[in-house]
Amino acid sequence: MREFRILSPTAILGYGFPKASFDEGMSRKPHVIAVDAGSTDPGPYYLGSGKSFTDRNGVKRDLEFMITAGCEAGIPVIVGSSGGSGAQSHLDWNVEIIKEIAAERGLSFKMAIISAQIDKNIILNALDKGELQALPSAPVPNREDIEQSTNIVAQMGVEPFIAALEQGAQVIVAGRAYDPAVFAALAIKEGYDHGLAIHMGKILECAAIAANPGSGSDCMFGYLRDDCFELDTLNEARKCTTLSVAAHTLYEKSNPTKLPGPGGILDLSETTFEQASETSVIVRGSRHIENGEYFVKLEGAKKIGCRTVSFAATCDPIMLAQLDNTVAAVKERVSANFEGIGEFFLDFKVYGQNGAGFFGEEKGEIPEVGIIIESVASTPELADTICSFARSSLLHFGYPGRKSTAGNLAFPFSPSDFRAGDVYEFSVYCLLPSPDPCQYFPITIVEIEKGAAK
Repeated sequence: MREFRILSPTAILGYGFPKASFDEGMSRKPHVIAVDAGSTDPGPYYLGSGKSFTDRNGVKRDLEFMITAGCEAGIPVIVGSSGGSGAQSHLDWNVEIIKEIAAERGLSFKMAIISAQIDKNIILNALDKGELQALPSAPVPNREDIEQSTNIVAQMGVEPFIAALEQGAQVIVAGRAYDPAVFAALAIKEGYDHGLAIHMGKILECAAIAANPGSGSDCMFGYLRDDCFELDTLNEARKCTTLSVAAHTLYEKSNPTKLPGPGGILDLSETTFEQASETSVIVRGSRHIENGEYFVKLEGAKKIGCRTVSFAATCDPIMLAQLDNTVAAVKERVSANFEGIGEFFLDFKVYGQNGAGFFGEEKGEIPEVGIIIESVASTPELADTICSFARSSLLHFGYPGRKSTAGNLAFPFSPSDFRAGDVYEFSVYCLLPSPDPCQYFPITIVEIEKGAAK
């Protein structure tokens, strides 16, 4: 029986992995090294700002292992959702790191760069034609949402990766991509079952998170066969179990048996899980059902203001007993004081215990909470003003029964207020029809010879 082998080094590029696990994976002679580099989980800021949510040094460290090993073994290295969100700035950032590694190590390879940034005019045209399709979690964006978005990306499926592989690319670095695509593309190109390949990719994209104990910073290995796939750990401290693999199959799903993606739906209604060894699990029965029409998902973010925050805590039981009313009264005071100054948002987030640093009793004996004061406004200066006034108002607020004449709050830092930068929100989240699965994902081929781009 033929077998296709995949090494997934880490849950997200830059999260790291033990060298021993990676070396064990390479000893099993994978056909491809693949990694998902992104997610919308950290929120809209990174897509909107064009900045990576992973650290450059961490990303470079992981890529150095992967690309060096891939070149030595003569196998492809595939990266999806570069830079975290997969916009053009993220992709360029990731390409720069790869070129830097190639130059430092004198490596030679053909690199395919696949863009996922979408021209707003394409989306506006589709909006005018009524072609954009809403998702259950979000409506079709309006013209203002699209025009104000700083970055809009489309989520590519396996087809652009296959096209790059057919052009002889050994290193593929792509913008926003469907998470399983980087793992499944070469296998599907080689004729393996689409459903099994996508399901295996869906689990491998999180690497050892699907093991027990789980970790996003460790490797996982996949064996794809004609009628099943097998997942195995590469660290003796972890094991794949039927429970851990089945549980991760349910990860990030609104429907436990149907997972939509570019071009079709992954049907898991007949999937089975079997313990193959002490550390590995075999999965069977997953099927891919093609849609009548091919869609790609769009993701966009726009700037809505600037944020300033202040961190504080309190352990006054009299204040804690009426904290909700006190916070509401402070909000009213801020609104009244700055009526007509401009639009702003003010919020108080109350957390846990043991933040006030009270030394009069044993830790934990005095009830206490941590408070984050957050203001968002059109300018940094206005956000500073609102946060400062809210902080000072809460600090000296005269709630009923108050005994102290000093401040109500403990501040762990001086200065107490911090500018947290620009604030973004998701502004585009919908489907765009794409008769050609590759039409929105242009491929650029770069020849690297002994570390230099030709």
